[in-house]
Amino acid sequence: MKSLCLTLFGAALLTQVQATVVTKTISYRQGDTELRGYLAYDDSVTSDKKAPGVLVFPEWWGVTDFVKGRAEALAKLGYVAFAADMYGDGQATTDRNKAKELMTSVAGKPSMGERAQAAYDQLLKTGLIDDSKVAAIGFCFGGACSQILAYSGAPLKGMVSFHGGLVPASADAAKKNQAKFLILQGELDPLVPEAARAAFLKSMDEGKFDYQFLSYSGAVHAFMNPFADKARADGMEGVGYNPEVAARAWAQMQLFFKEIFNPSAQGS
Repeated sequence: MKSLCLTLFGAALLTQVQATVVTKTISYRQGDTELRGYLAYDDSVTSDKKAPGVLVFPEWWGVTDFVKGRAEALAKLGYVAFAADMYGDGQATTDRNKAKELMTSVAGKPSMGERAQAAYDQLLKTGLIDDSKVAAIGFCFGGACSQILAYSGAPLKGMVSFHGGLVPASADAAKKNQAKFLILQGELDPLVPEAARAAFLKSMDEGKFDYQFLSYSGAVHAFMNPFADKARADGMEGVGYNPEVAARAWAQMQLFFKEIFNPSAQGS
């Protein structure tokens, strides 16, 4: 019996050791634009079953190491994560003027929704996910991208916006939307003023969205990203990393995912 127990323990340990987070750069297209996203998943999770999928929409900086790191963190939680390329050619920058230029080329234009949809389609094409369990998350500009995708009627279980731009929902968007919303904002965020919050919340209520709106005291814009402190030191006002709030917000996302992906597990 002792020998059998040791054998089983060794086999379990070997499985744990062999489990790895696989990462890949994936090329895909939106119209004539070549996009390069970042896929991350735990091969021990997907080896014998399909997993929930999570789209990750980046800040205006593009597909940076921070965004890739969030995709890898999601993979370690058991999700198949795909960081979307919203600019083409996998562009990323640390220069805020270049970031503004890149974001302005997409924000508020048809390509914003089209590229969000292209990322969704590419995640499904991996063949690794349960198509009925897909969510989107986004940071800053990416938070707005997540909202736009949900408003399009994409079959998302939920979307999470971390210190995101807030896009009020039209009546048409409210009819199409299938997602629950989790909005995580910094209470002192000067880049998303009170008027923008009020307009967004009004549209949520009028559209009868299922939403949660959490505001973290002391937090400003970009509270999730350690790079925000360098950006502030370089002259970008209103941003700053807050590790305590970042941990709370990430934990809140995990609770939300438990709700939307495994409703029967609530209260367990």
